[in-house]
Amino acid sequence: MTVTADLAPRRLRDIFGTFATGLTVITSATEGGPAGFTCQSFASLSLEPALVTFSPARTSSTWPVLRQAGSCAINILPATHQHLAGQFARSGTDKFAGVGYSASPLGNPVLDNALAWIDCELHAEYDGGDHTIVVAAVRHLSAREDAEPLLFFRGRYAGLAPAGRVLEAAS
Repeated sequence: MTVTADLAPRRLRDIFGTFATGLTVITSATEGGPAGFTCQSFASLSLEPALVTFSPARTSSTWPVLRQAGSCAINILPATHQHLAGQFARSGTDKFAGVGYSASPLGNPVLDNALAWIDCELHAEYDGGDHTIVVAAVRHLSAREDAEPLLFFRGRYAGLAPAGRVLEAAS
């Protein structure tokens, strides 16, 4: 293993990319209609009170629209929704074209067949360098039991290995 003090953005991205994450689509019902964006930087933050965090890029043109709405749904994507991760990551397109969804209790779009969804009200924002750190208060949530998560690892989509393979590799 080579140790380096190289903190160039490309090197950081490569190293940070070795931490596998799930993929989410953050959505809101806005005055202009449903809006959303793909977000890899999502995590649970607190159980008491129930809080989550996510971090949109400061360059996001969608986040200011969602912020103004005051609430959002975090849609955790299943492995079968790679196409939605890509669709909601693009700028300047109708991200909801051909996408089925229903309204959450707070009125936010919940994507059809999401692995799970979390309905939130915005709680706080903090400076996070080239991102904004958003803290949201959980109000409603639901999850499916019959699907696997969509993962992102080293710049690519990934899936879970069957438990037997993981245990065999560890032996």
